[in-house]
Amino acid sequence: MSSNKSFQLAAIQMVSGTSVDVNLARAGELVAEAAANGAGLILLPEYFCFMGRRDTDKLALRESPGSGPIQDFLSSTARRHGIWLLGGTLPLISEDADRIYNSMLVFNPDGQQIARYDKIHLFGFRKGDEAFDEAATIRPGANLAQVFEAPFGPTGLSVCYDLRFPELYRAMGNVNLIVMPAAFTYTTGSAHWEVLLRARAIENQCYVLASAQGGKHENGRRTWGHSMLVDPWGEIISCLPEGEGYVEGSIEQSRLDALRLSLPALGHRTM
Repeated sequence: MSSNKSFQLAAIQMVSGTSVDVNLARAGELVAEAAANGAGLILLPEYFCFMGRRDTDKLALRESPGSGPIQDFLSSTARRHGIWLLGGTLPLISEDADRIYNSMLVFNPDGQQIARYDKIHLFGFRKGDEAFDEAATIRPGANLAQVFEAPFGPTGLSVCYDLRFPELYRAMGNVNLIVMPAAFTYTTGSAHWEVLLRARAIENQCYVLASAQGGKHENGRRTWGHSMLVDPWGEIISCLPEGEGYVEGSIEQSRLDALRLSLPALGHRTM
């Protein structure tokens, strides 16, 4: 992408429920709307396809790599709209009978899967009546920094709890965009979501596109929402506080070039 070019992005926000069919239909509608409005890369949130009543419910939905209705949906949707589609996360089979990989898949405009990232950092939290232990049903991924080449340059993949571990993003090298599908809890999101997204953008001098779950779910869980696009100076370009919808904006190569020239922090790194 030349220095005077821009590329439009969108992050979908959902309040996913217990029906895969309903979730996929709603995701399809939101993607179609964002694509019709000009987005060439669209990011779906973590668990866009399913949020069960129990953590173990997702085990029954696990798919083998390259085969399954959720992957078919992502491939056909990317191809239909001619977009880069990043499938938040979906459950893929792992070596453990009682755990899945929580995986983000990237599809190009031809509907071909060109990248995969299995979530590495697994959320554990306990405060009052709230308790989460992702490691009980999710196997951590083994491949660290996953980067693919988008039309506007290198793009780093991460998921939700990864946001708290800046060393993961340093390992990606110089990227133009970091994507962050998430289902942050209301408690942790209200305290840390925005500040961490802006910090990752500032310290890596890149755009950050974050798609979230945002509302009260059938299973009783409440998620924080606030899907957003953050520019490399840490400014929020667009944000959706709660409910279904999407945020959009452009990645501007001229903005990246100018900021990195005036403040060449990436070149000053010693570690």
